[in-house]
Amino acid sequence: MDDRNGIDWSKDGGLVPAIVQHAITGRVLMLGYMNAESLAITQQRGLVTFFSRSRQRLWTKGETSGNTLELRFIEIDCDKDTLLVSAVPTGPTCHLERNSCFDENIEREGSGFIGELETIIDDRVRNASADSYTRRLVESGIQQIAKKVGEEGVEVALAGTSGSRDEIVGEAADLVFHLLVLLRQNNLSFSDVTKKLYERHTR
Repeated sequence: MDDRNGIDWSKDGGLVPAIVQHAITGRVLMLGYMNAESLAITQQRGLVTFFSRSRQRLWTKGETSGNTLELRFIEIDCDKDTLLVSAVPTGPTCHLERNSCFDENIEREGSGFIGELETIIDDRVRNASADSYTRRLVESGIQQIAKKVGEEGVEVALAGTSGSRDEIVGEAADLVFHLLVLLRQNNLSFSDVTKKLYERHTR
């Protein structure tokens, strides 16, 4: 056992697998390998750096494409021989110009999409044309956004008492979308909400 960073570097010639996960969406982006030097550089520079087994050298993700991975944090697994790297990509992660190296045709469900939706909303606000609903909503001001959240909340309540399953789901989706916009405009994210829920649960 090598005590540097608490990692066992002995199992694969000084290399350990590094699973990269999107820090916002939770999507698994890629798998690479790190040695002690690439890990140190990653921590020092804040850009994810691997050791290439084929080229036998260090390489920082995006050094030629510009599609870097900005480090958020690194976790070590229970056996001390695998890393989970949380990062935010600045462009497509895969060399095929896809967001993930894994199959993107698989239907994604669950709360993980909330984070992805937050990034979509942010992109629409910053880059979409003037006819984008999201952009127009944000430009209408926080009061209008808050009004829409209130209206959608009422719609959910009404659907919940007399609507069909599809109506309830549709109205709830509208509410969540407008709530995410409201959170963004207050420099908050849905993770702030889940953290509060977790704090209340663990009291």
